[in-house]
Amino acid sequence: MRSIFAMAALMAVPVLAQPMPPEAALPERLADGERRVMIRRVMNEPTLLSVSADAEVTEAPDTLRLSAGVVTEAASADEAMSANAARMTAVVAALKAAGLGTGDIQTSSLSLSPRYRYQPNQSPERTGYQARNSVSVKTKRLGDAGKLIDALVKAGANEVNGPAFSLADPEAALNRARAAAVARARARAEVYAAAAGMTVKRIAAISEPGAEPMPIARPMMARMAAEAVSAEATPVEPGELSLAARVNVTFELDGPAAGVAVEKRKP
Repeated sequence: MRSIFAMAALMAVPVLAQPMPPEAALPERLADGERRVMIRRVMNEPTLLSVSADAEVTEAPDTLRLSAGVVTEAASADEAMSANAARMTAVVAALKAAGLGTGDIQTSSLSLSPRYRYQPNQSPERTGYQARNSVSVKTKRLGDAGKLIDALVKAGANEVNGPAFSLADPEAALNRARAAAVARARARAEVYAAAAGMTVKRIAAISEPGAEPMPIARPMMARMAAEAVSAEATPVEPGELSLAARVNVTFELDGPAAGVAVEKRKP
């Protein structure tokens, strides 16, 4: 979609617009996809070019997170909780035996609920109770992910979620993405300025429209029984994380320009 409109129409008081440059002077888009650009000049106001750009960097993760739990069922609430406590104690002991400290393990949920049988035209019949206890684990030992999962299941965990990989401090990687995004915006500004017969003078304004959530490697979800664990350690690959940044940059241009605002978008 393209629109060409007099910048004077946007101001509170009437001003005279300069002649509009040929539309062909502005490129429809760059090779890497949809872009938005606005060039404007009104009377003695500076000519401004606004560009949005994004960039992405990859980084090896340094933090492993996963959660494990025990679900037990019994005829009474006390029996369900007692059985669950015994198995969960073994799970936590297995984590500590694997080298994790107290600060690496945290209880994330604990619940007890009745179980019912439902039949047509009858009141629900209580059949027992279900107890559930889960812990979350955070560690820097990424290479032990498979061994930790196997140790959890062997100790009695019948719910395992993860692993999820992340960066403990993503700011350095995000700063590289921000710098790359600004460089890309400037390169794009040079293209549009040249197409309009102008040059880039300086950056007039720059903003970041909200940081994007840090992408985390897709976790492996598992619900396993202890007898399903083989002699081989569960294979887990940390891979790489992708972090993205987006910036809005307004450039001041030098050279002759028409007194119009031109906005180009990908159709």
